[in-house]
Amino acid sequence: MGNKIIVGVGALFIGLVMSVFTVSETERAIKFQLGEIVGADFKPGIHFKIPFINNVKKFDARILTMDATPERFLTAEKKNVIVDSFVKWRIGDVKAFYTSVGGDINQANIRLDQIMKDAARSEFSKREIKQLVSTDRSVIREALKTNVSPHAQKLGINIVDIQVKRIDLPNEVSASVYQRMEAERARVAREFRSQGSEAAERIRADADKQREIILANAYRDSEVLRGEGDAKAAEIFANTYSEDSDFYAFYRSMIAYKQSLGKSGNIMVLEPDSDFFKFFKHQK
Repeated sequence: MGNKIIVGVGALFIGLVMSVFTVSETERAIKFQLGEIVGADFKPGIHFKIPFINNVKKFDARILTMDATPERFLTAEKKNVIVDSFVKWRIGDVKAFYTSVGGDINQANIRLDQIMKDAARSEFSKREIKQLVSTDRSVIREALKTNVSPHAQKLGINIVDIQVKRIDLPNEVSASVYQRMEAERARVAREFRSQGSEAAERIRADADKQREIILANAYRDSEVLRGEGDAKAAEIFANTYSEDSDFYAFYRSMIAYKQSLGKSGNIMVLEPDSDFFKFFKHQK
């Protein structure tokens, strides 16, 4: 009797174990009944099934990465570029994921890689190489994400992010592109130098004009001041002469003596009785 109870309890425990399954937060699960899907998108926790009739398959619900192989794409000017990118994705609709790719992650990556290449081919064909170099990568990323997401959702996949790691030029294209870019930069540099030379000449001409104006005004003012000074001096001399002509004559002679006799090396040839020496002869 005791053995039957133990066997019964054991059978009940085994049946209970076979009747439950757990789904963690990092998993998605599908329940089948005789090969037909009868349940999907189970929330994390404990769930029940009928032993031998229902079976459960679980899939990784974490973010996965599809690292695409570098691929050549034609740009708008029919030049090849080599693009290296990757896609971050996760299972969105587990039922669609199972029915479209059989729940195989490798098969999902293959399908997603093809979708990504088609979208990139369409997107890069709209842009020239110069635009690809100068355009913010986020613009290209958002455009690719917009084009890839609807196709990926048909596979039960949600696109988390798309990143373009590198855009390279093939060796046969790089030289011509760099030469064209160099010629363009040289043209812009010549234009800037020409504009700078024109501005410099304009500034230099204006500075020369202002210099001539300033010098002319200064010369005019100096001549006016010199004339006023000469007039004032003549007026002073005239007043002095009118007040005391003898003293004025004496003063002018002293100035002449100082300027003529006080320097070495000067030679004067004059007659002793000339007017120049009159103040030497007549002393009181």
